[in-house]
Amino acid sequence: MRLNSPMEVQITMAETISAGFIGCGSHARRNVLPALQFSPVSLQATCDLEIEKAEECARQFGAARWYTSHMQMLESEALDAVFIVTNYDEDGRPRYPALATDCMHAGCHAWIEKPPAASVAEIEGMQRVSEETGKFVLVGFKKCFVPAVRRTREIMQREEFGALTSLYVRYPQRMPSEEAKRAGGRKVRGFLDHVVHPGSIVQCLGGPVSTVIHQRCVHGDDDAGGGFALLRFASGAVGTMHFAAPQSATSPLERVEVIGQGANIVIDNGVKLTYYRPGSRGPGGYGGATNYMGDDAAAPIYWEPEFSLGQLYNKGLFLLGYAQSVRYFAQCVLANDRPTLCGLEDALQIMKLYQALLQPEGQVISL
Repeated sequence: MRLNSPMEVQITMAETISAGFIGCGSHARRNVLPALQFSPVSLQATCDLEIEKAEECARQFGAARWYTSHMQMLESEALDAVFIVTNYDEDGRPRYPALATDCMHAGCHAWIEKPPAASVAEIEGMQRVSEETGKFVLVGFKKCFVPAVRRTREIMQREEFGALTSLYVRYPQRMPSEEAKRAGGRKVRGFLDHVVHPGSIVQCLGGPVSTVIHQRCVHGDDDAGGGFALLRFASGAVGTMHFAAPQSATSPLERVEVIGQGANIVIDNGVKLTYYRPGSRGPGGYGGATNYMGDDAAAPIYWEPEFSLGQLYNKGLFLLGYAQSVRYFAQCVLANDRPTLCGLEDALQIMKLYQALLQPEGQVISL
């Protein structure tokens, strides 16, 4: 599947998938349903427990029918796939495993929003159903589809970059206290909801994590909630997740740095990418160099979007990765190919990391 191909508006696409949509809340209407217009998706029906929401979304986004029961929708419609954007149950657990399972049993592939589940066991349950039915699930880990992350992953494959040696991800996530971790459920819902963002970047760029050790900051009586996790990847590389919850709200949200062998890449605020190519600063050794300007062939390469032209890449749907995630899923459904990015295997590794971060701090945890 091509992730960087030019986009076409839906009406110009000769072949589309027939899709249903479960969950018509604010997030779905703002970020996921609008992305369908840039993908080979024909929306047939919407579903929400509140009939008014289902009907409103159907009319707004071009579906012919709407339902309050997802089982009725699955039985009544001839669907290739279903998009699911729902909330948590009363115990603070995502509703996706049960809904995705129902869709797969009904013969539909499923795109589910993050977080995909509350435990590794639930991911493994979906994997078993996927194998039984031949249908797949793609999780909307949007960070993996952000243009800067996609280009970083591409550069990392180049011989000049070398093998990954270390990876740093900063994200303003609050780490739960030991009391909250023991309580589980709703007490850690916020952590589950957001840690999958830096976790998906870690999985996308670093691959599976083999061991984790984490430490949480407590400053006097002020339980700041920030901290660090030190990672060892299966590849032998190391990484750091910096949970920078106490940072200023006016600060750029996140930062990623990937270091190879003589080269490194920095992503600031999710959109600004700098590639520091192999090379030297300038002629002369230490103490004798008179010019910090090196050769153009080794100069850093810098990308940043402009916001003047009416291009698709300036839309939030593309800067944040929603449109690319939806399009990739639709292409996989059309080709009947299981996704190699953000499928249940990636979800499993991310959930293993999440569960490790819920263990008591200060000890090495094997994944």
